Amino acid sequence: MRRVAVAGASGYAGGEVLRLLLGHPELEVGAVTAASSAGQPLVVVHPHLTPLADRVVEDTTAETLAGHDVVVLALPHGHSARIAAELPDDVVVVDCGADFRLRDAEAWTTFYDTPWAGSWAYGMPELCVPGGKQRAALAGTPRVAVPGCYPTAVSLALAPGYAAGVLAPHDVVVVAASGTSGAGKSAKAHLLGSEVMGAMSPYGVGGVHRHTPEIEQNLRGVAGDDVTVSFTPTLAPMPRGILATCTAPVAGGASAQTVRAAWVEAYADEPFVHVLPEGQWPSTASVLGSNCVHVQVVLDERVGRVVAVAAVDNLTKGTAGAAVQCTNLALDLPETTGLPIAGVAP
Repeated sequence: MRRVAVAGASGYAGGEVLRLLLGHPELEVGAVTAASSAGQPLVVVHPHLTPLADRVVEDTTAETLAGHDVVVLALPHGHSARIAAELPDDVVVVDCGADFRLRDAEAWTTFYDTPWAGSWAYGMPELCVPGGKQRAALAGTPRVAVPGCYPTAVSLALAPGYAAGVLAPHDVVVVAASGTSGAGKSAKAHLLGSEVMGAMSPYGVGGVHRHTPEIEQNLRGVAGDDVTVSFTPTLAPMPRGILATCTAPVAGGASAQTVRAAWVEAYADEPFVHVLPEGQWPSTASVLGSNCVHVQVVLDERVGRVVAVAAVDNLTKGTAGAAVQCTNLALDLPETTGLPIAGVAP
């Protein structure tokens, strides 16, 4: 058994990591740490984690995290770099924050208010890249940057089209709805039940959302050309889940059959990405609690645009599930170990 410490364990992402670790046959939960909740029993902040009822949240320090095989950092953006620098090189460190996702320093400083810390292996195994999939870069790596939840849905929705050359790199438009857990666990007035129930609202409008450069980085990597994305996120009255509707101009006069074939071929052997049967569209309810992404694609022949829709649980495959999946790859374990494939319904 490898021992895994979870820093930022009091948040939604940290709690989801712990939930998945409890079902993993090769990993065991080590230290659980946080900041403001340090000293409290873990079940006070996560009542659903009853198997860990004897655990007390500790301070997040390098000393507390020492002596583990894996450290998962589920910290706010900008907080991972400092603690990661204090951890030994032979420890697998998996960062659920944004600190090491972007390869371009200017892209980071444009959207974040902390210095660029560099980049780590990008933790989306299924992402199409030149010559194959991103999975090859993750085997045995000791440092992994877990993707953002929106980039997970959008990148997996669109990447096969760029890999196959059936999407144009300009005029990509994405509108995605997310549940409230995507905003974190801190109390915020606009996330109160009375504000959210029965309502949907946009935020981060006008190209200012921090996930925009990550989405463009992923699509640019597979397209081999600059890809510009107009990304508008919306807040939906649900606790978890993302539904991303992505459109781009079709390229090369590709037919509807050619377009669909590109997605089916790209994900034919992927255990966690499923292209749905024709006519069936993704729903966030279908992926709830699973490490899966449901995708559908169609060519709108009247306007010459491809429409790709993806549904993902932002806390599972969108964050914690990806962290465990990449941990499996880093430790040379079967990639699917300990990860739920079926969702929860109703």
